[in-house]
Amino acid sequence: MQLRYSFRLYPSVGQRMALARAFGCARVVYNDALRARETARSEGLPFPKTGDLSKALITEAKSTPERAWLGEVSAVVLQQSLRDLEAAYRNFFDGLKGKRPRMGAPRYKSKRDTRQSVRFTANARWSITPGGRLRLPKIGDVKVKWSRSLPSTPSTVTVVKDAAGRYFASFVVETGPEEVLSQVAPEVGIDLGLGHFAVLSDGTKIDSPRFLRRAEKRLKKAQRSLSRKEKGSKNRDKARIRVARAHARVADARREFHHQLSTQLIRDNQAVAVEDLAVKGLARTRLAKSVHDAGWSAFVSMLEYKAARYGRTFVRIGRFEPTSRVCSVCGVKDGPKPLHIREWTCQACGAVLDRDINAAVNVAKAAGLAASACGAQVRPGLVPAPRGEAGTHSTPQPSTAR
Repeated sequence: MQLRYSFRLYPSVGQRMALARAFGCARVVYNDALRARETARSEGLPFPKTGDLSKALITEAKSTPERAWLGEVSAVVLQQSLRDLEAAYRNFFDGLKGKRPRMGAPRYKSKRDTRQSVRFTANARWSITPGGRLRLPKIGDVKVKWSRSLPSTPSTVTVVKDAAGRYFASFVVETGPEEVLSQVAPEVGIDLGLGHFAVLSDGTKIDSPRFLRRAEKRLKKAQRSLSRKEKGSKNRDKARIRVARAHARVADARREFHHQLSTQLIRDNQAVAVEDLAVKGLARTRLAKSVHDAGWSAFVSMLEYKAARYGRTFVRIGRFEPTSRVCSVCGVKDGPKPLHIREWTCQACGAVLDRDINAAVNVAKAAGLAASACGAQVRPGLVPAPRGEAGTHSTPQPSTAR
């Protein structure tokens, strides 16, 4: 499978200027190609092919005074910009045909976009120097903070500048079956929530870090400072970067938490089951901020690709499974319960059930896993004997007394 590794870059002042030129040139070529295709569509003409666009918007444009500065950057960056537009159109049309989730039509890029990126393929002859720097054509040797080693030789590298002004190098690498972990016995079902981020079917409860809630005071102060700055001023741009960095710290902390927890669950369990949550629906309720703060979708995506990477089983059950209504001991459906009820007693068997742990056990059972509620708050209660079955036999027997 293909994986993406991201590392922090620390370009010099000159290299930042060169990257800004690359971002701008790639953006201009993308917008020119989009404009050409939109013009052809409005006039009822067939869409121009990528090869024709490359010849007209890159090769021939470099010889004109208006686009002569396109020659200051690597030609591979400009070619990849056209391929990005081609992929955007392909995804748009596939969404209309029902082959993938529907998405909007390609839009023009702006120099004020919070994210700028360029991509270098092997044709650009980029390389990693013996000193550990990233050598990019017409940019130079950029300092990289290597946090880990790459499992294989990367095929492409994408240089990204985020809203906080940070630079990253993103590599696409291929991994093989050598990363498959040895088999283990445990299998676990996971119930995701807001009170606890995750509750496991073995009774383990993982608290929700609530990174956004904890950083709200600092974010509020930075946002208030931004709103007081004059639009278009240098101070406003500095304040905007401070707000972006505050949000980036929150996002980085959340992502680190998701990675650590998902890796631990995949390593410790042979099979993992989760419920397919309606995140978009929950995000339209009064719990929207807490739902987005939890980041369930990103966490489930990490579980899914790590399970495929390490040879584990990942199961996603339907969102309409009544995991909170069914008793995990006897299997009787006990009906809906308000959110404030965290513990309930089954009317059929008398078991006292913790709502979240019971749901996690039912998630594991619905996925076909050997669910275990060891350590969970499930205990038999006192159930009075039914009036009709007080004797030894349920039906009267002939008397044998003499």
